[in-house]
Amino acid sequence: MHEGTTLPPSAPPTAASGGVMNGGDAEAPREGERSALGSPHGNIASRIGNTPLLRLRRVCSSLPRGVELWAKAEFLNPGGSVKDRTALSIVETGIREGRFGQGKVLLDASSGNTGIAYAFLGAMWGFPVEIVLPRNVSPERLRRLQAYGARLTFSDRLEGTDGAQLLARRLAEDHPDLYWYPDQYNHPANPLAHYRTTGPEIWRDSCGLVTHFVAGIGTGGTITGVGRFLKDQNPSVEIVGVEPASAMHGIEGLKHLATALRPGVFDERVVDVRLSVETEAAQVMTRRLAREEGLFVGTSSGAAVEAAIQHARELERGVVVTLLPDGGDRYTGEKYWEDPNEGRGGGAP
Repeated sequence: MHEGTTLPPSAPPTAASGGVMNGGDAEAPREGERSALGSPHGNIASRIGNTPLLRLRRVCSSLPRGVELWAKAEFLNPGGSVKDRTALSIVETGIREGRFGQGKVLLDASSGNTGIAYAFLGAMWGFPVEIVLPRNVSPERLRRLQAYGARLTFSDRLEGTDGAQLLARRLAEDHPDLYWYPDQYNHPANPLAHYRTTGPEIWRDSCGLVTHFVAGIGTGGTITGVGRFLKDQNPSVEIVGVEPASAMHGIEGLKHLATALRPGVFDERVVDVRLSVETEAAQVMTRRLAREEGLFVGTSSGAAVEAAIQHARELERGVVVTLLPDGGDRYTGEKYWEDPNEGRGGGAP
């Protein structure tokens, strides 16, 4: 399969109860049916947001007694990731601005999670979705995208999400009458979703006691939006960004900023500290979260918790909040779930 290869959807998009189907033209819900984050309106989008804030204990038992570590469980969103918030915010903006007229296709680049969120919203509201992904995206993500009826186009696996971005941009430029290309990496609705929802939820659920927020940097929308909100409430809250230790890494969804295309939505002024995490350390922590906390999450979650613990060790007191972006169901084929010490007299790492 060559670069730019497109797969047809496994089934055509359908409008779920509460959605619309009008020749491919999405319509904004009527008054009282607005799909604002967290508002009850009778469809799956109403379940996006208000995810729980969970206390971590066993993986961080060595922290100073005055330090607590909490994790926001974004994998419990209906699409399985924090990107549900981003996609809903962008789609709602597109509906309000009339971007879906004449049956236009929503086109965007994704490592998988935002694509899945676009796809289930498209199935619900009745607009077509095409996602450009690196060819090495996990089979679990591909199957879910196809289940929702998304059209898939693959970019060079060696170019990662940067290559997917460039290919999506080229397709949009070549076919302006066919596509609406919101570009999640540069769309202001991305960080705005987190300023309006994720940040306020963390502040509310921590009773305003959060002292540090630790999150991975992918598009940069989550850490920018949450960071801005928390600093507006308390300028002394420290924002810690997490990225892979090298350009060639295995932490899906995160960018090595020194070598990657810099997302336009990422505001580095919000970030007080940047930490790097090795892929193996992220994978080990991901396995530990499953075995010691009962949290089945992905490697970007492992990276965030690993960095949060590193940083928290330096504190005497504090309430450190991190974020678990997606679930482990997207990585079931990975070998790191197997503990290399098992069967040789070893225990949990």
